[in-house]
Amino acid sequence: MSSYRNIPLYGGAVTCDLPKRFADVSKLRQVPDNQEVWIDKDGFTSIIFDITERVGEPGSGPEIDGRAMTTHLEDMVGSDINTVKIWNTAETEFTRMQDLKLPAYTLIATQTPNAGHASDQASAPDFTAITMTLLRLEKQDTDILITINVPHIKGEYDADEVDLELGKQGKLIGDAVEIAARIWETFEIKDWDLFVDSRHH
Repeated sequence: MSSYRNIPLYGGAVTCDLPKRFADVSKLRQVPDNQEVWIDKDGFTSIIFDITERVGEPGSGPEIDGRAMTTHLEDMVGSDINTVKIWNTAETEFTRMQDLKLPAYTLIATQTPNAGHASDQASAPDFTAITMTLLRLEKQDTDILITINVPHIKGEYDADEVDLELGKQGKLIGDAVEIAARIWETFEIKDWDLFVDSRHH
């Protein structure tokens, strides 16, 4: 189990728990205003919070929201979408905001580098697991994406433990799912004005 602390994001407009071993990347390099990026000091996993403009048609429901998730995933991986496999998608509840009945969904996907790129860099991961949660704030015309990227680099994980076809996640993905669950439990929006400002940059 990781030990966690409550972290102010976006200047305290949002708070949630993150593992103590994650560091704020903006202290090391420039991060866009609409993002918060945290990286595991002991590994390769990163957690990205992204406030973006809402995509897709109005309203909510598995179809509309499912298409929105696909759009965001395609935006994230760009032309490599053919290297991505989605393993499951589930409705998600943000415990501290459940009264607001905000639609939220999480998918677990893996992205395998194109064979062409992989040979260039020895440190390229065998694959990267992606846990992406989409929280939809329709009134604010905003989507919040919380993405945990988990690169699986040869020698850094036990390949025998990971077989998503069989539902075997292995330790790294298991950790990411645990972190995601803690974020769903503790994520809270303190200042809704954040969404008036941040989308229009």
